Amino acid sequence: MSITDFLTMRHEVLLTILAILILIIDLNLKKEQKHYIIPIVLCLFMVHVIIGFLPAEGGVLFGGMYKTSALTMMMKNILNVGVMIILFQSNGWLRKPDNQEKMSEYFILLFSTLIGMYFMISSGDFLMFYLGLELATIPMAALAAYTHHQSRSAEAGIKLILSSALSSGILLFGLSLIYGTTGSIYFDKIGEVFTNSPLQILAFIFFFTGMAFKISLVPFHLWTADVYEGSPVNVTSYFSVISKGAASFIFVIILFTVFHSISYLWKDIVYLIAVSTMTVGNLFAMRQKNMKRFLAFSSIAQAGFILLGILGGNVLGMTSVIYFVLVYIFSNLGAFGVVAAISAATGKESMDDYDGLYATNPKLSLLMTLSMFSLAGIPPVAGFFGKFFLFTAAASGGYYWLVFIAVLNATVSLYYYLLVVKAMFINKNETPLAHFKSDFLTRVGLVSCMLGIFVLGFWSQIYEIINSLSIGITF
Repeated sequence: MSITDFLTMRHEVLLTILAILILIIDLNLKKEQKHYIIPIVLCLFMVHVIIGFLPAEGGVLFGGMYKTSALTMMMKNILNVGVMIILFQSNGWLRKPDNQEKMSEYFILLFSTLIGMYFMISSGDFLMFYLGLELATIPMAALAAYTHHQSRSAEAGIKLILSSALSSGILLFGLSLIYGTTGSIYFDKIGEVFTNSPLQILAFIFFFTGMAFKISLVPFHLWTADVYEGSPVNVTSYFSVISKGAASFIFVIILFTVFHSISYLWKDIVYLIAVSTMTVGNLFAMRQKNMKRFLAFSSIAQAGFILLGILGGNVLGMTSVIYFVLVYIFSNLGAFGVVAAISAATGKESMDDYDGLYATNPKLSLLMTLSMFSLAGIPPVAGFFGKFFLFTAAASGGYYWLVFIAVLNATVSLYYYLLVVKAMFINKNETPLAHFKSDFLTRVGLVSCMLGIFVLGFWSQIYEIINSLSIGITF
């Protein structure tokens, strides 16, 4: 491989080197020096994030298995920003006595999954796609069971690996049918010969089902709440934001490059799944008291909104999906950041524990309120524009009834998002959570989310940049 090839794969190569360096550094640190691994990793990953934004040419490697472009690089950079915030927010939790001896394992597992997501996003055929998917999935089960001394964390890891194995088996069977009926595994070639024969439609259904598990679409969402509740809060935020964002990116690309010839079929399927996902996610979110389960069903409902952009079937739809995921990263990480900070300081994770929070922790309450408003789509914060563009994309495809149903669901979601706000500002509590001050890095992560929610809502150039990069996709 030449230096040009390495530059083409700079995200993957740099992150692999970073993971190896973490392992080497950890092996050479004494037990009382283990805490130094956090600032070292943060500095190295920040360099990786900055290099990712440097301009570079796209390219094709390994005979078309790996492809990169300005759009895929932007997708990877969006994930990098989200991971950077999660690393900031993980500082206080990692420094707890139970986690100090295995901090490096957390970073290595996290970066391993991210490398898999990179390969998945840049895949040019189903072999690279599947390898990236598995590399992203298997370490996530270990992350879910990271605090394995707690039974619910170990249970979450088991549930995730079993459900992932099932969904991967279904997806892989669909891929084998696609290869058997088309004679190719390359996206471009399959797109040229894919037809509406019964066997190929069956293959697509298996593929769609496998991906629906990964994105937590109804009715393939049943694992989500249990895994989110059992996992550590920072790991849950990674599942909810980074994993779902990467899967959504590649899902959109494959639908429009491989299965465009049967779009009339899968658009009907996506229509029904979108309605059921938004509705079920909202209805179950209303009943939750545990904040992680609450945000789990909230993320399921948000996945239903993402499908509206896919139905657009044009540049506007692609742009809307990417922009919404970017907004969702800052909004959801803002909410999870507050939950993580409170959990690390007090161990409390129930919504009832947030009663009267504003009296003792006003700054956290304000950030949580801002995040809830953004997730609900209340103007003028970024979440409003994210949903507005998704609605516009669906309407441009003629799905007016779907947009109406989505608006109704967005209205319903106001109820349960405002329940959190009501608990913090209105509900009376004689013994609210005591005032506490998070560590500096956690505060940096929380402030980053707040700035992101405001900036993305008012800086229109972000949407225009994404739109210009999406034009190269064939619809």
